[in-house]
This record gives sequence, C-alpha cells and structure tokens, in this order.
Amino acid sequence: MSTRFTIARLGAQGDGIAMAEGGEVFIPFTLPGETVTAARQKDRATLMSVLEASPLRIDPACRHFTECGGCALQHFEAEAYRQWKRDKVVHALKSKGIDCEAEALVPCGPESRRRVVFSARRTEAGMLLGFVRALSSEIIPVEECPISLPAIVAALDRLRLLAGLVCATSKSFHMTVTATASGLDIAVQDGGKLGDNQRRIASNFVMAEGFARLSVDGEIVVEPKKPMVQFGSVAVAVPPGAFLQATEAAEQTMASLVGQHLVRTKRVADLFAGCGSFALRLAAKSEVHAVEADAPALASLDRAFRFASGLKRVTNERRDLFRRPLTFKELNAFDGIVFDPPRAGAEEQSKQIARSEVPLVAAVSCNPVTLARDLRILLDGGYQLKAVTPIDQFLWSPHVEAVALLEKPRKRR
Repeated sequence: MSTRFTIARLGAQGDGIAMAEGGEVFIPFTLPGETVTAARQKDRATLMSVLEASPLRIDPACRHFTECGGCALQHFEAEAYRQWKRDKVVHALKSKGIDCEAEALVPCGPESRRRVVFSARRTEAGMLLGFVRALSSEIIPVEECPISLPAIVAALDRLRLLAGLVCATSKSFHMTVTATASGLDIAVQDGGKLGDNQRRIASNFVMAEGFARLSVDGEIVVEPKKPMVQFGSVAVAVPPGAFLQATEAAEQTMASLVGQHLVRTKRVADLFAGCGSFALRLAAKSEVHAVEADAPALASLDRAFRFASGLKRVTNERRDLFRRPLTFKELNAFDGIVFDPPRAGAEEQSKQIARSEVPLVAAVSCNPVTLARDLRILLDGGYQLKAVTPIDQFLWSPHVEAVALLEKPRKRR
C-alpha cells in the first residue's frame, strides 16, 4: 500500500526526508519540495511515483540508477548537488562550533573513477558481476557505469569471464579493479581457494587479455606487468588491493592544497601515509617521515623513493597510529604535518598534534563528521583554521572529501 508524502529535505545519505505520523520517513531518489507516493516500511519507504517533481530533478545518466546501489543522486541538478555536498562539510563543522567559510566544492567529472569494487556470484543462470542493491544482498549486473574510467567499463565482459574462472565459492565475493598506467590491476577477495588448474587457466586468461595483475586474497596469482601509478614525478608499484584515492584528479587537488600549505617546511610527518601519495610529492622540497601501519604499502613507498631521483630524504616507520599515535614530543621534530586517516578519523593522534608545537598542519578527510571532531581538538589546542576545501571524488554519492589547513602561532620566548 502506497502513501502520499511531501519531501522536506535531503538526509546525510542523500535520501529525501518526509515528516509523517510516527516521525521521519526516508525515501531514496526524491528531492526537497516533491510530492511522491511511496510504500512505507517503518522509517523507510520505496518510491512508487513522483506526483509533483522538483525543478531540480534531471534525467539520470545511467540505466542502472535506482537499482545498482552505487549512486544516490544522479537525479539532482549539478549546481544544487554541489552546494548540498559543500553544505555537508559546513554543517559538520558548525556542529562542533567551528565557523569557517568553506571554499566551493571542487567538482568530480564523470568517467573518472579509477578504482571500482564489484560484487560477483555464480548463479544457475551464469556469473553475476555488478553492484549490490542498496540495503540488500542482491547483485545487480551492470552493462555501463558513467562514473568509471572507460578502460574499466570496456572490460566488463572480460572481467565477468575472469570472475567465473576464479570463483571457488557459492557465496558472493568482491573484485577490486584499478586502472593503472600498466593496465587493469584485479584483486579478488573471498572468492575461495583456487585449485592448480584454476590458477593456470586464470593466469593464461589474464595474460591473453593484457591485464596487469591478478591477485587473490592478497596473493599474486600472475603479474605480467607491475601495476604502476604516478605520484607527482615518482612512479610507484602498488601492492595488491592497495588503497588509492578513487580519482586521480581529486588526488592531485588534495596534494596541491597540502603542498602549497607546507611549501616552506623542512621536515614533514606524513601520517597514515599509504603508498606515498603525499610523501613522495612533498619530498620534492622537504624531508619526509612517512608513518603507516600497512607493511606492503610502506614497502612500495620506500621502493619508489629509492628508485626516484631529485627527492629529499624520505624515511618510513611501520606503526598503528590508532593504538600508538606519534607523541607530541616526537612530532616537535617536524615543522609540518599531513594526516589522512580512514573514515574513523584520527582522534588520538589529533590529541597529540594539538599538544605539539608544529606550526603547519594539513588534515585530509573522507568523513566530515570525524574531520569536525578532529579539527575541534586541534583548535582547542591552539591551532587556527585557515581554510577548508570540500572535494568531490565519489560522484553522485553522499560521500565528500575535505582538506583543512591549520596554523599554530609560534610562542613568544
């Protein structure tokens, strides 16, 4: 049974929110001001029809929109969408009493995602490769993806065949595909243990199709070409399943903002350094100490530095910064810090930075809520917030990145 609703505003995940008896109801794929009918299940509802459309409603770019679970906002006019994403950062900061005039959102273009995580499962009808429908376990097979690089989309049929070759389970599994300078790097997770014959057949297929690498649960099965990415002037061979920023353009924007802020520093600490997307760029002008918990990522960073030329010294340290953050005394050896933690943020590390005397800090975040919490800690420790720049690299999703730049005035002796 469907009910009539009027959408009041968008929620944090991009769902339209309507006020109804019993409280708020979240209705995906709707916009503020619209009148719709929807089938309600407790505090959520499935859109049935749009009776009165918002003037900001546009035609979606993809035939799979509303089904595949990958995009939430393809129906939202571009400028209004960008303003909504910027406002997410502003509202998160204000919730912690931080009043800062955020810059305009740096937009994300279509056909730019270089790292895509597909879901796969073998069925009686054949191999499924696609994305999981929102709030379900159903895999929606895809034939297009306007957010992904054309090289990934063009390989969908071949990736589906490869998924069938490496599948050794009746359950769903993941296939992460990353476009690198050497070709597609394919990392399979939870697909089951490969038999010797499966490994041979899959290896032959990868080589015949020109893929760069196939790994299964972190183990390299075949690597015809070492997958390479470029961080500034430095070429980096990334390990299987390595974290990379989703789009190269967003990574370059973040690195440029951080680099401009830290341009006069002599020694920089890069915390949660990953494979070195910041460290190796900053090393063009500063000595860098890169700290990261993931050993393969750190090894890739170190190897890239040793084979590069024209860089200042880059040292590295394997360390879990959630359990053992760098202390303020350790940090005082540096005159600049950049930190780019996972979505959980860097609360304990921020407490140590706040106690330090490091004059320049760049905070990079994929979660405005934890960013606001961490910035509040730094501000309470004497830092001043100089700029916040929201960055969109997950097009048509509710996710937004941000780079915050801070300074601590030097104490008078």
